[in-house]
Amino acid sequence: MQYQASTRARSNAPVLRSAMTDSERKLWSRLRGEQLGVKFRRQHPLGSYVADFACLAPRLIVELDGSQHLAQAGYDARRDAFFRHQGFEVLRFDSSAPLTQLEGVLQRILETLHALQAPIPAFPQRGKELTHQGV
Repeated sequence: MQYQASTRARSNAPVLRSAMTDSERKLWSRLRGEQLGVKFRRQHPLGSYVADFACLAPRLIVELDGSQHLAQAGYDARRDAFFRHQGFEVLRFDSSAPLTQLEGVLQRILETLHALQAPIPAFPQRGKELTHQGV
């Protein structure tokens, strides 16, 4: 599957990374560093598009939709079709969701990762460390 990023998408990605919304920052704080057991990339260029968050293995894209997305439903449908043609599953959330229901968003992402057959650990409780049962 070919998902080579266009020159324009590659040049837009760093700009978008530096101008992340509060909602994107909040979600990124819980996706970064393989906290869910897989690597996510933020504002990742794919083809002529830039995905908000992309996990390349398994192939999952997470998009946060602000109010502008109501007026661009056709554009979003083309984006989703492109991502799916490249083998990605696409999850869309309202942009306020990470600010108001972050745990629910993370749970839905984990459920989707499990459905994609990814070897994902159980959802850790924030602030609780994993304990190792001694031998």
